[in-house]
Amino acid sequence: MKKKILSDFFNLIYPDLCIVCSENLMKNENQICLACLNAIPKTNFHLIPDNPIEKRFWGKVPIFRATSFFYFQKGSAFQKLLHALKYKGNKEIGERMGQYAAIDLIESDDFRSVDVIIPVPLHPSKFRKRGYNQSEWIGKGLALILNKPQNTNILQRTQENSTQTKKSVFERYENTQGIFECTDHASLIGKHVMIVDDVLTTGSTLEACIRVLLEIQDIKISVFTLAVA
Repeated sequence: MKKKILSDFFNLIYPDLCIVCSENLMKNENQICLACLNAIPKTNFHLIPDNPIEKRFWGKVPIFRATSFFYFQKGSAFQKLLHALKYKGNKEIGERMGQYAAIDLIESDDFRSVDVIIPVPLHPSKFRKRGYNQSEWIGKGLALILNKPQNTNILQRTQENSTQTKKSVFERYENTQGIFECTDHASLIGKHVMIVDDVLTTGSTLEACIRVLLEIQDIKISVFTLAVA
C-alpha cells in the first residue's frame, strides 16, 4: 500500500508521458499510448512476398524475405520514437517496439521459420559512446515474442565507418565495404537468420552484413527493420 502511494505521488509530479504525443500514459500503457500505437503507419510487408522492401535488395544480394514494421518520414510524430531510441538513451523503447512488431511477424510462416536473430553490430568505440546497440534492443523484443535466440557476438563490426547521414547512395555503399566479419560460420550452416536494424534507408549497411553471411553454406537470410524511410 505504501509503495503504491509513493508511486502515485511520483507519477503526479513526474508523469509518464507518451514518447510520440507527450500525453499522460494510462496505467497499463508503456512508453507509447494505445492511440499512438494504433496510429503507427504499418507497412504489413511481412505478409507480402516481393514487397517494396525486398525489391530494394534485388540485383544486389539474394535474400529470402525482408520487411519493415512502419513507414518513417522526417518531421513526423514517430520521428520522436526513433530519436529517443537512438540518441536519447531510451533503449527500452526498442525492446517494446520489437515486441509489437513480432506480434505481427508471427502471422507469417516465413518469419516464424527464423532460427536465429542477428542485430547489426556497432563498432566497440561507438558502443562505448552510446552505451548500447539499439538494433540489439529491437532484437530483444523480437526474440522474446518469436521465442527465438538472438546472437550478438557472431557478427562483428571490425572498422568504424564515418556517419552515413549526408552521403549519397554510392558513398554509403563504399563506406560500408569490408567493415563486418562473421566469427563462427559453422554454427550458421543451413540456418535461417534474420538480420535486424533500426531504420532502412539505402540498405548499404544491411547489404554489407548480408555479403559476409552469404559465405556460409546453405544459409537463408531475411531482414527486419523497425522503420523504413
